[in-house]
Amino acid sequence: METSSLAQRFATRFVAGHDLDQALAACRELNSAGITVTLDHLGESVTSLEEAAAARDVYLRTLNAIHDSGIQGNVSLKLTQFGLDLSAEACRANVGQLVEQAARLESFVRVDMENTPYVDRTLDMVCDLHQQYGHVGVVIQAYLHRSAKDIERLCRQGITVRLCKGAYLEHAEVAFPQKPQVDANYITLMKALLDGGPYPAIATHDPKMIEATKAYAADRKIPRDAFEFQMLYGIRRDLQAQLVRDGYRIRVYVPFGGAWYPYYMRRLAERPANVFFILRNLFRS
Repeated sequence: METSSLAQRFATRFVAGHDLDQALAACRELNSAGITVTLDHLGESVTSLEEAAAARDVYLRTLNAIHDSGIQGNVSLKLTQFGLDLSAEACRANVGQLVEQAARLESFVRVDMENTPYVDRTLDMVCDLHQQYGHVGVVIQAYLHRSAKDIERLCRQGITVRLCKGAYLEHAEVAFPQKPQVDANYITLMKALLDGGPYPAIATHDPKMIEATKAYAADRKIPRDAFEFQMLYGIRRDLQAQLVRDGYRIRVYVPFGGAWYPYYMRRLAERPANVFFILRNLFRS
C-alpha cells in the first residue's frame, strides 16, 4: 500500500519529504508566500531510549538547520517520541536539550498534545521547561472538558498555546462527543486565549472558527500580529493564501520523515472523522 499511487499522492500532498533537506525546501517555498512554519519529524512511542536519543538528535539538527538557513520557523514534537513511556527523566533531559538550544538560537519548541493519559505529564513537563528556559509552548485540545482550566493555568504562567479541536478518540467522560459542542468550546477557549494568552496560535481549517476569531479580535481591537492562525501542510492552501492577503499571520505545520505511513495510518484508525477530513482535503485546493 505504501507504494501505491494513492499513497504516493497522499505523501506528496501532506508530507513535506522523507528527509530534512526536502522539508527545508518546502519551508522556503512557504516562507516565500508569507507563511511561517513549524517542522515535525514524524514518529511517536519509541521502544528504546536509543530511539528517543536519535529523535532528539534529528530535532537538534532540524533546529540548527532552520537557524542556519534563515527559515522563518520552529519545531513541534511529541513527548512519546522522546521517551516519555520509557523514562520521564530521560524524556525531560532529551526535550530539555532541545529547548535549551532553542533558547540559544532565539527559536521555539512546541510540544504537541497526545491523548488523555499523557495530558497531565505533558503539561507538567512544559511548565517545568518553560520556567527554566522559556521558548516552549504546548497544544490544548478543545474537545476535552478540562481544557478551560488548563488554559487558565498556562496563561497565568505566560506559556503560549496552540488551540486545536483534537484528533484522538476519547471517551465522553473526558471529551465532548458532538461537533457542535466542540465548536462552542473552541470559540470559548479562543476568546480566553486572545484575551489573556501570550501570542496564541489558533489552529483550525474550519472557516466558521476562523471567522469567529477574526470577528472577536476586531471587536476587542486585538492587533493581527498579536496571534496567528495555524494549518496543516497541504490542507486548505487556498485559505492559507487568503489569510496572508488579508494581513493575518499564518504558520503551517510541516511533517517530514520516512515514518509517515505508519504514523498517519494510526491517526486515521484512531478516529473515523480523521479519515473523512483527509479524504475531503485530498481533492481540493
